[in-house]
Amino acid sequence: MVKKYSIKELLDEGITVVNKKVLVKGWIRSFRSSIFIVLNDGSTIKNLQVVLSQELKKKNHKKITIGTSIQVIGTVTESIGKKQCIELHASDINVYGFVDSSVLQQSILQPKKHSFKKLREQAHLRFRTNIFSCIMRIRHHIAFCIHQYFHEHGFFYVHTPIITTSNCEGSGKMFQITTMDLKKNPVDYTKDFFQCKTYLSVSGQLEAETAIFGLGKVYTFGPVFRAENSNTSRHLSEFWMIEPEIAFYDLEENINLAEDFLKFIIKYILDKNMEDLSFLNEHFKKYKKNETEHLLERLNIVLKSPFKRISYTEAVKILIKEEKKQNMKFFHPIVWGMDLQSEHEQYLVNKYFKIPVVVFDYPSSIKAFYMRINNDGKTVRAMDLLFPDIGEIIGGSQREERYEILLQRIKDTNTDKNKLWWYLDTRRFGSVPHSGFGLGFDRLVQFITGMNNIRDVIPFPRTPNHAEF
Repeated sequence: MVKKYSIKELLDEGITVVNKKVLVKGWIRSFRSSIFIVLNDGSTIKNLQVVLSQELKKKNHKKITIGTSIQVIGTVTESIGKKQCIELHASDINVYGFVDSSVLQQSILQPKKHSFKKLREQAHLRFRTNIFSCIMRIRHHIAFCIHQYFHEHGFFYVHTPIITTSNCEGSGKMFQITTMDLKKNPVDYTKDFFQCKTYLSVSGQLEAETAIFGLGKVYTFGPVFRAENSNTSRHLSEFWMIEPEIAFYDLEENINLAEDFLKFIIKYILDKNMEDLSFLNEHFKKYKKNETEHLLERLNIVLKSPFKRISYTEAVKILIKEEKKQNMKFFHPIVWGMDLQSEHEQYLVNKYFKIPVVVFDYPSSIKAFYMRINNDGKTVRAMDLLFPDIGEIIGGSQREERYEILLQRIKDTNTDKNKLWWYLDTRRFGSVPHSGFGLGFDRLVQFITGMNNIRDVIPFPRTPNHAEF
């Protein structure tokens, strides 16, 4: 019986399988001299060279085009080519699906360079490109190791609702869900599907907080939705978030967890996805010649550097001082109490410290109601973790565990306490100090893969005016 291999398995075995008869399946990446087929099945960035006999060449030469799916049975031999150690000499080929040459010319599968914008226009085919298949394999491994990390550290995975009646952040636009005809005025939401106004969730944090009072350490990992018209390279309307919540944790422990968590992920990917990372690294060396460091260098800097930790007040002082020292002006003037903009965050990370930075103790006026008030009454126990090029990749805080103060914060921020009665209730049944954070999964994938646009690290991006596929 002929043994079936994935191309990755076959190439990993290398010369130990020479002279063995094997079966492989995949899609043709190129076909040259009517003899040499370059085959890939998605299991690896590397291709397998298949060599046709004269008999198979005559039998199949009109059927075989780029993109055609085939099954090949043949004998493994050592290759005299420099790009591979083995090749497959075919004794039999079965064609599953043909590709018409006229259709091929209109697709991104034709062998030439395409822009990322062009790839997005044919998102259903871009899995079959080298760069996108690399990104998707890395994305898979990041997701896998996130679950592994939390499992090994005693966290429980909690599924929080996607449909909600409240806005966790207290600001920003949400996608409404309804079965009603919204053209009618007024709309009677008591007759709607849920008998009230409902939205797609922007976060599972509040629900996850309730779970820690029974489970201690939990995390969520799922899609969230924001309806802001943010047409930037760092924003999606539908994206994925990881949100751990931990009972009996203060802010410092929360920051320690965030740093350890990110370094675990980056080390895991450097260990497991070096082939894909090396391909991306070479890609960016070629197309980002003006950059001083490349992908692998950047990942190793994050892995080996202790993250710098500064208060918001210290950050503001540094930025004001640097403006004077460097004789420059930020587009957004620095004032204590403002929300730091991307230009400020990037200056701290890329120019001043040159390593990841954690900024903590933000003004209460620019942060959400659930963050714990400091003794000064002006700042909250919040933290943002800033990465090179990406900016904020994690936002978190120590949560306000004191019922009366939380109630007052809800009132001060004009948040509807009637919708959050259940959240307030948790502070009346054995409340404890606790902390948590939110990690933008797609931004993390963007950082690890080195992609400029977040739309190129998710299979089917949802952004303003774009919801195809």
